[in-house]
Amino acid sequence: MSIFNLFKGKVNFDEYAIALDIGTEFVKTLIFKIEKDKARVIGVGRQRERLADIQGGVVTDIYGVIRNCEVALEQAATQARIMPEQVVIGIAGELVKGITCEVKYIRPDQNAKITHNELEEIVEKIQKQTYERARRVLAFETGHKEINVKLVNAAVVDVKIDGYHVTNPLGFQGKELEVSIFNAFAPNVHLGALQTIAESLDLDLLSIAAEPFAVARCQGSDQGTDFSAIFIDIGGGTTDIAIVSQGGLVGTRMFALGGRAFTKRIAAVLGESFLEAEADKLSYSAGKVSDEKKGKIAKAIQDDTEVWLSGVQLTLEEFSEKGILPSRIMLCGGGSNLPDVGKIMADAKWGRNVAFAKRPTIGYLKPKNVTSVIDDTGELKGVEDVTPMALANLAIDMVGEEKLVDGILSRVIGGLRS
Repeated sequence: MSIFNLFKGKVNFDEYAIALDIGTEFVKTLIFKIEKDKARVIGVGRQRERLADIQGGVVTDIYGVIRNCEVALEQAATQARIMPEQVVIGIAGELVKGITCEVKYIRPDQNAKITHNELEEIVEKIQKQTYERARRVLAFETGHKEINVKLVNAAVVDVKIDGYHVTNPLGFQGKELEVSIFNAFAPNVHLGALQTIAESLDLDLLSIAAEPFAVARCQGSDQGTDFSAIFIDIGGGTTDIAIVSQGGLVGTRMFALGGRAFTKRIAAVLGESFLEAEADKLSYSAGKVSDEKKGKIAKAIQDDTEVWLSGVQLTLEEFSEKGILPSRIMLCGGGSNLPDVGKIMADAKWGRNVAFAKRPTIGYLKPKNVTSVIDDTGELKGVEDVTPMALANLAIDMVGEEKLVDGILSRVIGGLRS
């Protein structure tokens, strides 16, 4: 780790940060510089995880993951010629719950101007409601009566006054004030592992961010209030789904099925080791296998692909209870490279419990779509690179000037945590 000390202390570190995507298959890291409203990537590192390091997006061997992070960070630092101190870490896994909660508040005097104290009171009310709801959901899903959870990250999704969108409600008059806030929660043990990793790497943990939230924000935030889409990020161990409707994040869900399941199936059917099967899967995705092997792999993963689609359908059914779903689906993550995934999505018969306004179109979220992140390395080319780029996009606002409502949210969260 000598390279870390080599580059420290020579530049203004306020301008630089690290995005660390600790995935089931790979640790991916980006070193980038913040330039106004852009993140400029100057270093990239990747290191494969061992099978025992991560299971279903959850860290199972902390020190194994730390070793992998060290390798990836050293690659990126060597390329960037700098080792920043601030890091944003992405979090995934079945037990990460993203909930958007909104409160409609009827003001007693609609002619009075909205004050700072009034807004802070509403935000605090939303946060308390959402925390208790997240605890109940996680307790039910894990079978425990009590489960300790912590807030991973929170963001103001939307503010309306009498139905009109505003970015800064202070000073406005109106009868109905509506505030929507997205919150992501995770069990303490999950968060604690990531905090230990950051400490062991001697990095300042700027934020832990729910990855589906990050992916949704990297495309949706600059599209305006009419933008709506379903984002599906297929990683090695999990599939993360985020719904954006009219510019606002409705919520996120995750389930523990990703690319590793397909690799294991190929290994079992073809009698190969895991790494051999992974290589065959990548070649198959790129159209570089013989017709004979192509047929064997397609047949091997057919059942798993159908099971995966069932997981997507069940998740979307849950969102359908809240209203009509967007008819645009955007895929990303290494698992979306499998041609079978795109095909089964395009051919899917969604059923009456999944409420689309019209038959959805299927597209891919690629690095070029993350317009706020500029890749100076030329190494970010595939759908698997979108998630770390999305984490870098989140860091732009964290390092930059804080918006008014976000500042109020930060203080409320601080009060609730103390």
